[in-house]
Amino acid sequence: MKRNKQIDIKGALALASTFHFLYSCARACILPFLTLTKHLISLVWSPLASFLSKHYNKRRAVITGSLVCSAGAALILLLIPSTGVETQPLTLSSTVSMSKATTYTLQLQHSNNVTSQWSHVNVSVANHSKGGKRNREKDEDRLEFLGSLKVMDVQHQLFFMLLIVVSIWELMAAPLEWTVDDGLYEYLDFVDASDRYSSTGVWGLLGAVCGASGAGLLVSHLDCLIGSHTPREAVHFYSYAAVTTLAVPVVAFLPLYLNKKRSRSTGLFKALQLVRGDLRALLCAATAFLMGLAGSAVDDLLLWQMQDHGSSELHMGLSLAVPLLSRAAFPLLSGRVSKLLSPGRVLLVGTVCLALQCLYYSLLWGPWTAIPVQVLSCFSSGALWWAVQVQCEDVTTPGTERSVRRVYQALSLDLGAGLGSMAGGGVAVMLLLWCLFLPLLQWKAPPQRRINYSRLLASDTSEVSESESEQETDWLEKALEDDEQ
Repeated sequence: MKRNKQIDIKGALALASTFHFLYSCARACILPFLTLTKHLISLVWSPLASFLSKHYNKRRAVITGSLVCSAGAALILLLIPSTGVETQPLTLSSTVSMSKATTYTLQLQHSNNVTSQWSHVNVSVANHSKGGKRNREKDEDRLEFLGSLKVMDVQHQLFFMLLIVVSIWELMAAPLEWTVDDGLYEYLDFVDASDRYSSTGVWGLLGAVCGASGAGLLVSHLDCLIGSHTPREAVHFYSYAAVTTLAVPVVAFLPLYLNKKRSRSTGLFKALQLVRGDLRALLCAATAFLMGLAGSAVDDLLLWQMQDHGSSELHMGLSLAVPLLSRAAFPLLSGRVSKLLSPGRVLLVGTVCLALQCLYYSLLWGPWTAIPVQVLSCFSSGALWWAVQVQCEDVTTPGTERSVRRVYQALSLDLGAGLGSMAGGGVAVMLLLWCLFLPLLQWKAPPQRRINYSRLLASDTSEVSESESEQETDWLEKALEDDEQ
């Protein structure tokens, strides 16, 4: 890229915002279906894939391949045989429930097939009986393995098949966000416009709002349009594939730039050291972890709770869209909130609001009752992420801002969310207990004053020049006084 080339920053931001909107919309269409597998794979594979694509300068190819392959994986998931029971569009566990008649029929077929296999295994053992003791031991191990498959029921086989497909799906989709963000940030940094990098984040939230509410609205009105043999949940996956396909042409024009000077290090190790060396940063990291744990448990269990009270797909879609929209509105209030409360207090208030939300979810009594409390996400998730952002600015050094932010995101959105999918309920009590200890721990951890170089560079030049002239005047007057003495 030549420096004399005309750079269209507004156009680059518009393209990046369009991509974030479309991809977030696609992800929100299948939000209830990806839980534990998504978080754990993303925790490991996202940074590694981002580094490899940067090292070999294949970012655009990785982004395009991820979009196409993830859309294909979503459609392949629909090819797995139906379970034959009433549909429950919540998590992967709902797709492995089977009626007694269907289970019995499939088990008979499976038993006969495993018996065509046992005869071949017996012939194989007879043919290799002269191969010595070692070969016999291998054949015995193989027989034991086949025996374990024989006792495995169809539901477990179907579950493992789904798990493999979803894992491949997430492996394809995980590199997208990090790779796009790296390319966009380095592009803006190259043209000295990195301060406008965060403006694309709100479009991702708005895209997720459209995806969650749109998918719920679409599925709730398709009872008379889809076939009797097609489950309504398939619309979520078709929507994901369709919107992801729309994002593919945008990739060809995405502003991506490879900064070869920084290609050797991602800065994550240094960011971990910065967070570990500050007590308040550690408290913020622990809160982010609990926030991710609670958020994942809510995503996994809230829709089941709503369905038990007669909620439709439309109710569920709105219950996912409202908190995203309210969270996007918090930056409009952050200026006033920062004048009233310190970032530490905002962190405490956000944790309390999140705990109250989780407690409220266990007391639902009707189809619509979960939606009003979702507005509180503006002061729970929105306030918590704002406080985390401020904490990042306090502990960072030049060049490590995004790496520190990613440490907090990994702790919350990947590690905490992954463990939350396994832990399940009880998060409200855990958050309330943390609210009791957090003020005491913050009081014991005095803030460390660091020089924020970004703010110094963004300060008014005139003020800097005036301060420098005042220092020079003071130095000159002091020198003249010394001479007179």
